[in-house]
Amino acid sequence: MIVAPTSDSKLESEIREVRNMSEFDRFGIAGVSNGLLKVLETTRKVSKSNSSVLITGESGTGKELIASAIHRNSSRCKGPLVVINCGAIPGELLESELFGHEKGAFTGALRSRIGRFEIADQGTIFLDEIGDMSPDLQVKLLRAIQERRFERVGGTNTIEVDIRVISATNKDLQAAMTQGLFREDLYYRLNVIPIHILPLRERKEDIFPLVDHFQNILVQRVPGYKAKIFSEGARQAMLRHDWPGNIRELENLVERISVLVENDTIELHDLPDYMTETSFQSTPPSVAAVFNNEVGFNEAVDLYQRSLILYALNQTGWVKAKAAEILKINRTTLVEKIKKMNILPESDGPIF
Repeated sequence: MIVAPTSDSKLESEIREVRNMSEFDRFGIAGVSNGLLKVLETTRKVSKSNSSVLITGESGTGKELIASAIHRNSSRCKGPLVVINCGAIPGELLESELFGHEKGAFTGALRSRIGRFEIADQGTIFLDEIGDMSPDLQVKLLRAIQERRFERVGGTNTIEVDIRVISATNKDLQAAMTQGLFREDLYYRLNVIPIHILPLRERKEDIFPLVDHFQNILVQRVPGYKAKIFSEGARQAMLRHDWPGNIRELENLVERISVLVENDTIELHDLPDYMTETSFQSTPPSVAAVFNNEVGFNEAVDLYQRSLILYALNQTGWVKAKAAEILKINRTTLVEKIKKMNILPESDGPIF
């Protein structure tokens, strides 16, 4: 009797995945968590196609890095990767940024201008913060994506392009569709292949690989800089922290430490107070404190506002636009409150 040889299909599958990932360029993306590795595996597969991709995740999770990896590992890698932040450009100007305009199309259009779609021809266009786009412009974007053709603002000539579209958002687009703020047909056109990036608090095993990554960048960029060691107390505090600013917050922390801490070892007291829970400014007053007449109602409200603002500022490295985003208020409102409350940073680091 002849017995056919058996093979361990699971082992073969694992070997194949390792081989495939070894050929995948993940430059700039650090981490070892299962959540990240699943994202990278999907990214590797997606890069071989021309399908539209929608990347979702909280602010600061690295959505643009994933978009760059898709482009870099694709057949379009020799073409341009054109990035446009739809939330950073006023709605009335965004159409011109995307599709360009002809001379005289509107007040101030002194000459014709090529748009980002045209620049991205033979490459990839990355539409970041797509959830902030106005419904009117969404109609024009849908047509451009479906037909790969459009007209410049004020123009009549149809321009055809060969591009791949990757978009990203930190908003819940399905909720936006329910509210009539985002077109359902555009959503399904963009969301052919979804990629969701977990927040850092759900993959804390990536914290210290990321710290090593950021310190290696500093070693190469800053003459004489030597990578620092984190004490066990500092490591535990960082692992307990929820990182609402995600990877961007961690990168800001590493850079702040590189400037302010001169010792080779980072101790617990070297971390910001909001991470070590030693600062009253980072801890809102308790309800019991109010009823025990320790503080009055108005004072408690003021202290709570101050605590929230300081917390958001510290977690974003005092980048006011990002702090306002966390607090869900306008940046101008935040700036006014900072001035009114005379809120100052704990250190003399840069304020943006």
